Amino acid sequence: MTEELRPPRKLRLWEALALSVGLMGPTLAMALNGAGVAATVGKAVPLVFLLGLIGVALVAYGFVRLTRHFNHAGSVYALAGVSLGPRAGFFGGFALLGTYLFFAVCTLAATAVFTEAFAGALGLSWNVPWFLVALAAGLGVWAVNSRESRVTARTLLIVEGVGIVSMLLLSLIIVLRNGTGNAPGHQTLDLSVFGFGGTTMSAVVTATVFAFLSWAGFEACASLGEETDDPRRNIPRALAGSVLLTGGLYIFVMVAQTIGFGTDAQGVAAFSGAESSLSALAQTYIGTWFSLVIAFTAMASAFAASISSIAAASRLMFALARDGFGPSALARTDRRTGAPTVALVVALAAALLGDGLLDVTGVSAFDSYYWFATLGVLCLLVAYAVAGAGVSAFILSGRGRIPKYEVVVPILAIGYLCFVFYNQSAGQDSPYNYFPWIAAAWCLAGLVIVLVAPGLARRIGERLTAELTTAVETEDAVVRA
Repeated sequence: MTEELRPPRKLRLWEALALSVGLMGPTLAMALNGAGVAATVGKAVPLVFLLGLIGVALVAYGFVRLTRHFNHAGSVYALAGVSLGPRAGFFGGFALLGTYLFFAVCTLAATAVFTEAFAGALGLSWNVPWFLVALAAGLGVWAVNSRESRVTARTLLIVEGVGIVSMLLLSLIIVLRNGTGNAPGHQTLDLSVFGFGGTTMSAVVTATVFAFLSWAGFEACASLGEETDDPRRNIPRALAGSVLLTGGLYIFVMVAQTIGFGTDAQGVAAFSGAESSLSALAQTYIGTWFSLVIAFTAMASAFAASISSIAAASRLMFALARDGFGPSALARTDRRTGAPTVALVVALAAALLGDGLLDVTGVSAFDSYYWFATLGVLCLLVAYAVAGAGVSAFILSGRGRIPKYEVVVPILAIGYLCFVFYNQSAGQDSPYNYFPWIAAAWCLAGLVIVLVAPGLARRIGERLTAELTTAVETEDAVVRA
């Protein structure tokens, strides 16, 4: 006998937004992703992130449109299932499950990376196997996620909130010092960072792939549709907010980082070679103590991303099991907190098993982070494309009374996703050249499962229809009351 996922209290808008922001890990993204862009396009880093925001907004459009009509713990699984059919829904959901599990492995490894970096910044000698740090972080993830979803949301808000405030403060100081002629290296407030600055349009567009990675996971709050108050209003707002708010943050922080290092060749070289650009700038512009603050917030951001990825994975496992895929035990929830505790244990155990195997085979925490982040993003691109196809079909069907000319938006989004997938796959060195095949194998496994099990597709279709119909009727009744 399964139990419905009904937490004692419903989440509010900001609490749903916190899950998406937590999975994106803004502090983590800003500390790592700018250097790769600078190495490709020089000082045009802010321009790349501006274009990346446009690309992500195209993708987000589909989620916003569909969640105005449907909300479900399965996210892409349900949204594609109701618009394209149960087979497409399962395929998209299985790809998304791979994303969240791969992200769980990489974010726990990232927690170990930044814990060691923080210890080093404090001057401590560190000889702890990185898996032990990941294990300790996993226990913390369990402690947070096994409680009410409000606890998860508030933890993420506090952790990422501190990191975001620290980044904004550092960026503001950099901009002010550069603008008033008081920069430590005589850098200036150079707004040509929004131009091509000697690079090419092709290089800038290609570099948006790096920027896109900074938004990976924005859709996580869609998995909280059944746990959020007034989901047909609050989930679309949380989705749009997670993209637009972090977009503004990313662009501002990237402007500050680019001018902070300097827009000449020497500054660009320093930016592209920085292992943690925010910590380096904090050391230069404020002092050692603030560099330690930034190092700590990066560690905390990685932990927050682990909380979000495990939470999203457990809810997707819950949704799939509730509809007949996997052991029925995965559909159990805690009567007091409403958390899918069995699915939570399985998702966390899978992530820790992956990290344990990586550690004992000699793979570093840093490599583990990048390897599994790449795998997760490749699966995520597939899931996003399925969602884009779903919203296209939904618009053309006329069911949502959406003007049919808007179908151009998800079509452009699918084209952009194909471009990103190609750039993440073509011309890569070993072992990255193997990752597209691994991601494809995972996604194709989901397709094979649903094709060889027609009964599963039928059950999914019936249960999705029943669950979404019940959810809509319940929400309508609440609105009328």
